[in-house]
Amino acid sequence: MAEKSLNSQQRYLRTIEAARFVGLSGRTLEKHRTHGTGPRYRKLGGRVVYAVEDLQAWADTGLRLSTSDPGQGVVHAAKPVPGVGPLAGRRSR
Repeated sequence: MAEKSLNSQQRYLRTIEAARFVGLSGRTLEKHRTHGTGPRYRKLGGRVVYAVEDLQAWADTGLRLSTSDPGQGVVHAAKPVPGVGPLAGRRSR
């Protein structure tokens, strides 16, 4: 029974560990966070952490079976993307 409760606990990774998990640099993951193109994250106190299942879901967005497979979504580059991120929907003055 104790083993089941341990397996059901969420595992969180700091930015460097999370970046390594998805094969990116820590700086790239920070840029994704800034532009709103990255995986979901949590702020715990002053720390940013990522749930392993959120990292996996984000990476799976880019899953393809072949070069002709359009897939279900796009993992954007770590740069501003129109209509995505914290400034989406805002009008410039």
